[in-house]
Amino acid sequence: MSRTPFRPRKAYPVFRTIPTRWMDNDSYGHVNNVVYYSWFDTAVNAYLIEVGVLDIHGGATIGLVVETGCRYARSVTFPEPVEAGIRAAHIGSSSVRYEIGLFTSGHDEAAAEGFFVHVYVDSATRRPAPLPDAFRAALAAIA
Repeated sequence: MSRTPFRPRKAYPVFRTIPTRWMDNDSYGHVNNVVYYSWFDTAVNAYLIEVGVLDIHGGATIGLVVETGCRYARSVTFPEPVEAGIRAAHIGSSSVRYEIGLFTSGHDEAAAEGFFVHVYVDSATRRPAPLPDAFRAALAAIA
């Protein structure tokens, strides 16, 4: 079975460096797969907070994860820092598919590549809400 190649670093317009922690390693001596999903969430939400479109404490709109996935190419181990590249692969009226590449120093191919889909909802009613213009502009910058 052939495997779709991973995207190179240049496919991701924004990066965030995330340190690995001793506790991220599992008994096999590499970072456990569940940690990768935490890195996806950290990279995307940090970007949205930094550009001023996500207010996690008082915002009218919040994102709920409705789908995720990850492919692994090679192990990451503590104390390697991870460089998480993010892009908005699809921007809908109230949803976004984020794609994330996790890189380590000296590698142009990702150690892992994943995605998640956020549906943005009204924080009070939890019903889908259209993405505000400022949010769309922040997403367009990483599309």
